[in-house]
Amino acid sequence: MAGKNKSPAAAQCDIAIVGGGVSGVYSAWRLKARYPRKKIVLIEGSDHIGGRLLSVVPPGIPNMVAELGGMRILPKTQPLIVALLKELNKALPKSQAIETYPFPVDQPQNIAFLRGTHLRLSDFTQDPDKVPYRLSFLERGSSSGVIMVNAIEQIVPGITAKGLTNEQRHRMAREASFDGQPLYQLGFWNLLLRVITGEAYQLGLDAGGYESVVSNWNAADAIPWFLSDFGIDPEYFGFKKGFQQVPLSLAELFRKQGGEIRLETRLQGFEHNGGRFTLTLGGGARLVADTLILAMPRRSLDLVAPSAPLLRQAPVARLIASVTPQPLFKLFTTYANPWWRAAGYYNNAKKEFVPVESGRTVTSLPVRQTYYWPTSEGKPAQSGPAMLMASYDDGSNIGFWDGLRPQRRQAWRQGLEVPVPRHPFEPTATPTLLKSGKKSGAAGAPSTWSRYQASDEMVDEVARQLGSIHGLSYSPTVEQAAFRDWGDDPFGGGWNSWNIGVKSWEVKDQITQPLASVPLFICGEAYSSAQGWVEGALETADIMLKKLLR
Repeated sequence: MAGKNKSPAAAQCDIAIVGGGVSGVYSAWRLKARYPRKKIVLIEGSDHIGGRLLSVVPPGIPNMVAELGGMRILPKTQPLIVALLKELNKALPKSQAIETYPFPVDQPQNIAFLRGTHLRLSDFTQDPDKVPYRLSFLERGSSSGVIMVNAIEQIVPGITAKGLTNEQRHRMAREASFDGQPLYQLGFWNLLLRVITGEAYQLGLDAGGYESVVSNWNAADAIPWFLSDFGIDPEYFGFKKGFQQVPLSLAELFRKQGGEIRLETRLQGFEHNGGRFTLTLGGGARLVADTLILAMPRRSLDLVAPSAPLLRQAPVARLIASVTPQPLFKLFTTYANPWWRAAGYYNNAKKEFVPVESGRTVTSLPVRQTYYWPTSEGKPAQSGPAMLMASYDDGSNIGFWDGLRPQRRQAWRQGLEVPVPRHPFEPTATPTLLKSGKKSGAAGAPSTWSRYQASDEMVDEVARQLGSIHGLSYSPTVEQAAFRDWGDDPFGGGWNSWNIGVKSWEVKDQITQPLASVPLFICGEAYSSAQGWVEGALETADIMLKKLLR
């Protein structure tokens, strides 16, 4: 009878990996290929694989995939993800091949609605008097991106030259100083205001579409990061079946190798005694492992730290705290037709109407960026059901939505993945919902749109703002709406930025194994030189694997 009160015996494994995002499943796949006889267990707190890659098919529009998380890559400057896609496509059946398409951003006919003024993106260079910012004579006539790139060239002469690799730009920024101070000790915002006017900075913030990327984070990292993403002829590519196909495919290959995936299994804490780790999981279960890999962003590490003595040790805690999570928010809406095409203009020179149909519109209103979403083949929607990424915003702009949605982080405390809206948006048509993937992490299984349903208050507000941006006297009828706020736990943000004063090039190596004598490893985009990108997740995973496999 006394035995009834005993805890169940702990499961055993050789390597435990916590986190089902790209860095976690990639590491699991690599390790299982190297050690086929070892028991490797991947633990994921949610009920699906992907982390901050979340691709959902909207009801009634099977030829589109909404990217509620990461949505694109930069093949010219991201060799790791390019190489991984080639390798995966050799291993996957042709029917499951991962295919990409060109993903345009700023089209000249698209709209910039700034300070209540309607502009075309072409107006920044072709009709600068329309731009409602008091720019200096040196700044007028340039787009916000060009102004920022010119400012960066003044801070680090030569860094904007074409032909430089990302690594070369990072090295130049690491070695550069401004006014006698190393760049890593300076904030990006502080530096920008030394070389451009306050109005030019505000234009860069408003027309650039992002707040956090030009905020005060480590200038030695912000400058090469900015040039990679926005500065030197960036060419983006999206994914025909959704970006989440990448981690789903990795998970499926790992499972076929004999790896074990446990979904809906949260790490509550862990200890290291007698040369082994004992993980405490949700529901009181335990798992004992020789090696522990935490493929987790900073906020997730912070949530575990109170019950993980190793993470509270001063050297480890300092490394974890070297970055700051940055909020990121996306809201998708669907419609009976692509009404935004009519917001184009008639080109007198070519005698033709030029529709608004691809790329994005930017605004200083809280929705910040609106993307005219392509089909799965990368083509603009021309008729029939269509979709917008109606709002894509970050930083303090996310606070605007707080009064129109459930409380941030409320869901994680209640044991849910996402909060349930107070007043769920009622669609105009009854959707046919897609089922979630099985717990095996089967490749290609879509997530369920309805789980991320927006509230009616959010939909009413975004429809109102879209009407203003496009010069409409009415609000287009929304048929479906879904959103994801990556500020929610356990992520704490859509990406992470290096803090001022941190030597990131040292930290990203140290944190992959923070205690030399302990087989504890940490990886993920948070501590990389490509923060916010899958490239960064792969970079730190590779650094970690070199140490683990040596």
